[in-house]
Amino acid sequence: MTSKRKLAVLAIGGNSLIKDKDHQRVSDQFAVTRETCNHIREMIEDGWNVVVTHGNGPQVGFILRRTELSQKELHPVPLDSIGADTQGSIGYMIQQSLRNEFVRKGLSNQVATIVTQVLVDPEDKAFKEPSKPIGSFMDEQTAKKMAEQEGWDVKEDAGRGWRRVVASPLPKEIVERDAIGSLVDSGFVVIAVGGGGIPVIRKADGDLQGVAAVIDKDYASALLASRLSAEKFIISTAVDKVYLDFNKPSQKALDHLTVSEAKKLMEEGHFPAGSMGPKMQACINFLVGGGTQAIITSPENLAPAIRGEAGTIIEGD
Repeated sequence: MTSKRKLAVLAIGGNSLIKDKDHQRVSDQFAVTRETCNHIREMIEDGWNVVVTHGNGPQVGFILRRTELSQKELHPVPLDSIGADTQGSIGYMIQQSLRNEFVRKGLSNQVATIVTQVLVDPEDKAFKEPSKPIGSFMDEQTAKKMAEQEGWDVKEDAGRGWRRVVASPLPKEIVERDAIGSLVDSGFVVIAVGGGGIPVIRKADGDLQGVAAVIDKDYASALLASRLSAEKFIISTAVDKVYLDFNKPSQKALDHLTVSEAKKLMEEGHFPAGSMGPKMQACINFLVGGGTQAIITSPENLAPAIRGEAGTIIEGD
């Protein structure tokens, strides 16, 4: 069977699976996942095939904390293995929830999760200046002890304590791209590039090797969308669309943007690196790489947005 459907790559955030600090359990995350998958099913009923990608920030933090608490009894888990763990666990939640949606609605679609490696450049400047905080806060003595014992990079974080920091290199290639593409061509809904993918480098002998780093999931998702020649790249986030002066009296919703307009707003500093900046840059990357349309919206607006009825829509000039 060959898929004749149009293809959209949908990136959902790891934070979006957690409503608040009182709803962090796996059962709570499952409940939110089921709700999101209801909206994904609507997209599929509208005639789209979908590749789903996801973040994993909070989930990685939980595993790191468990590792810290058990370090007197168990060996630490490398960060690349933690990334693989979360790809499996979050992928499982999405995969099961989508499958149940399909069965409930009498649809024959199938779902598969691909543990995905993403190639990064070992010479990426991010490795020389690690800046992505992960794990718990520590006092200075503990932080320096862990740096010596485990080879961590540690930094003081705005007076709140010390934390481990890792590199956040740019994604270069999706290692399992062909496997993902084959499943898409066969009509599968594929879950891939979880957490931005497991960062790997290619050694001189050609072997791949995992590295302690975190890849921005929106950048990796945009790259996957380009490599699959997807018609649409969609980022699902906490807001219904992009706003200028968000949460200020002068707040203004952005319904449509061209690439040039998006670039100009980025240059003017409207979208900070810690919030909408990476999402907007990922959309620009996809469109500059040959994509036709990028969308930023909330989970409940996914189906209307893909029909052009909601969200912020960004297109080429």
